[in-house]
Amino acid sequence: MSQATRRETSQTNEVPGPAAEAWAVLLEFLRRQRSRYVEAAAEFDLSPVQASTLTRLEPETPIAMSTLAGALSCDASNVTGIVDRLEARGLIERKSADQDRRVKMLAVTPKGARLRRRLLARLHEPPESIAALSRTDQRALRDILTRALERNS
Repeated sequence: MSQATRRETSQTNEVPGPAAEAWAVLLEFLRRQRSRYVEAAAEFDLSPVQASTLTRLEPETPIAMSTLAGALSCDASNVTGIVDRLEARGLIERKSADQDRRVKMLAVTPKGARLRRRLLARLHEPPESIAALSRTDQRALRDILTRALERNS
């Protein structure tokens, strides 16, 4: 457990259980990896939120802007600016929904799909701290995180 986690724990006078300790370690790990995400996005001339948007859109499955706003946990009005910038680069396009022309659907363009594949490949490169683990530990970590994700669905 990190010193920061111990300090936070001692401030609450509670002894954390292993689930709380694991969560604190995972949060700290992700915090330390934030710069990798920002750097990867910048390699493709994307802001972090633009990269997140592009990776959430499936090339063969258009989604409503309101659905994207929910996935990004932001107001639909904020999505407009993000979409404008991605659309200006030819990475995504807006289309009216078949059932309701007032609803704007977002679709990844072929250019966007190519960039998305390259971006995901870059983002999926493990950091050195994960790559340096034994294959057994890598598999165990993958399996544990997969089970946690499945419970979160």
